[in-house]
Amino acid sequence: MMAQGARGRLLAAACLVSVLMPAACAGAQGRLVVGDDPGGSLPARVAQVARLRAEGAVVEIRGRYCLSACTLYIGLPRACVSPATVFGFHGPSSRFYGISLPPRQFEHWSRVMAAHYPPRLRRWFMASARHVTMGFARLSGRELIALGVAACPGAAGASLDPGRSDAGLPPSVTTGSPPPA
Repeated sequence: MMAQGARGRLLAAACLVSVLMPAACAGAQGRLVVGDDPGGSLPARVAQVARLRAEGAVVEIRGRYCLSACTLYIGLPRACVSPATVFGFHGPSSRFYGISLPPRQFEHWSRVMAAHYPPRLRRWFMASARHVTMGFARLSGRELIALGVAACPGAAGASLDPGRSDAGLPPSVTTGSPPPA
């Protein structure tokens, strides 16, 4: 059995070189800071979010953007968002851009995604954003905070409102309408 100090140093070293696997470091530090995240594989992100939930990790979404599967972090109990972050939502799709899923798979994965969102965001996603399959329906962190999502500490005074600016965003980001009250 490895001594606590050696184990801690080994885990810290693994986190240093683990740039491509931030969730592995979240368990070691109890905190994951999400930067510019374009999303990725939905099943992989669902599994990662489940691990973060089980660990009770704090997840701070502070990048310029959090798109696609990245938005699943929002529903974690200890997640917070920066008002300056732009969130891009879209419905589930095949790995081939622009190719739709069969209706049963679309419905299944839409519900899986929606289950990761707070209630008001979930209703909006199911009624509107899930039907966007090319590009994104966009909400700012400021809009999400107004819907009850926690603001990250120190982020309350941010003056930038990228929710209405395309500066620094990937292409194909479209404006969404915030969920109704």
